[in-house]
Amino acid sequence: MTGGMTGLPLRVSRVFTQADFDRFAELSGDDNPIHVDPAFSAETRFGRTVAHGMLLYAALWGLIRGVFPDAIQESQDLMFPAPTYADEPVFLEVDLLERPEPDRLVLAVRVLSGRAGAPTLEGRTRIRLAGGATP
Repeated sequence: MTGGMTGLPLRVSRVFTQADFDRFAELSGDDNPIHVDPAFSAETRFGRTVAHGMLLYAALWGLIRGVFPDAIQESQDLMFPAPTYADEPVFLEVDLLERPEPDRLVLAVRVLSGRAGAPTLEGRTRIRLAGGATP
């Protein structure tokens, strides 16, 4: 990652709770029991509930908009190599990968397990800066 732009890289710690999973399920309509039913999830390979992938990305998008409030997302490419569990710390990371045009940025996004350091979300997003180029 190259970084160097004002406000980047970002690294923020966060703990998502079961209540967060439940609220996201209610808002999104994604009430898959792997996210909201501890008894069901205990019988799966995960052993407990796991975060919605889009809940994780929404938190990353919030970080991006904190630095670039006029950002418009043009694309995203995400992978979820490991689960994110409730009540465990994670690190949300955003960094600059490239700047193909003055008003466009390609950002690396990651969520890392606070215990193992393994990625639970890895990807990139391309944004357009609606207000024009940044300093």
